[in-house]
Amino acid sequence: MALFSPFVIALLLFMGAAAGFLAGLLGIGGGVILVPLFLWGFPLIEFPESTLVHTALGTSLAIILPTAISSTLGHRKRGNVDWRMVGGLALGGIGGALIGSSLASLFSGDSMRVSFGCMLILVGLKFILFRPHLPLLTEKRPSWPSLGLVGCTGGAFSAFFGIGGGVIAVPLMVIFLRQPIHLALGNSSALIVVSSFFGALSYVFHGWALPDLSTYAMGYVNVPVATFVSVVAIGSARLGVRLATRTPQDKLMKGFAVLLILIGSRMATVALF
Repeated sequence: MALFSPFVIALLLFMGAAAGFLAGLLGIGGGVILVPLFLWGFPLIEFPESTLVHTALGTSLAIILPTAISSTLGHRKRGNVDWRMVGGLALGGIGGALIGSSLASLFSGDSMRVSFGCMLILVGLKFILFRPHLPLLTEKRPSWPSLGLVGCTGGAFSAFFGIGGGVIAVPLMVIFLRQPIHLALGNSSALIVVSSFFGALSYVFHGWALPDLSTYAMGYVNVPVATFVSVVAIGSARLGVRLATRTPQDKLMKGFAVLLILIGSRMATVALF
C-alpha cells in the first residue's frame, strides 16, 4: 500500500489525533499509543522488516517533540509547570536520551517489543498497587540531584522505547518526588520536549548510513509519517490538557494504569507468540 494513498493518510491522521489527545491528558508524550500503532501500520505500507521497529521508535520521538511543546504550553497556562524543577529534569534528560537511543540501536526488533510491553505492564501495576500520600508542593521542593536522576531515567526510557518518557517520569515524580499528579503531568510534558528532541536526533544519527530504510526516511525517522501525524497531534494535545485539568487525580491515575497494562500485554504477547 502506497505511503501517500488516501487510506494511509487518513490512518496517520487518526493516529495523530489519538496520540496527541493522550499526550495532553496524561503527560506521556503519546508514544505509548504511537509505537504499537506504527508496529501494526508500517507493515501495511511495506516498510522494511529489518528496520521496522527502530523506525517506529525514531519516528515516534520526532512526532512527540511538537506534541510535547503543545502540551507544555497548555499545562503552563493552567499553572502546572514549575520551570525550576523542569531545569533539573532537563539536565538529566539530555544525558539519558543519548544513552537510551544508543542502547536501542544494539537490540533486535523482537527483543525491543518484549521489553517495551513488559515495561508498560510494570509501570501500570505500580500505579494500581501503590497509593502514596501526596503532600502539597510548597512543603518541600525536590533537590537538583533527585530531579536530575528522574530526568535521566525518563530520558533514557524515552529514547530507548520511543515513548516520550512520561510513563516513567510521571510515576517517579508522584512516588519518588512526592509531587501532585497534575504538576507531574505538566513537568513531564516539558521534560519530554528535551528528551524527545535529543532522542530523535540520535535515532537519525544511528540509522543514517543503513541501506534498508523506509522511503523518505532520515535515519530511523520517516519524515512524511512524522509530518502527517504531528499536524493533528498538536491540536488534539490541547484538548487532552483541558480534560486533564477537570479530571480528579484518582481517576487519572487509574486510567493511566489500565491503559499501560492493556497496551503492554498486547505488545509482549504478540512479540513472544
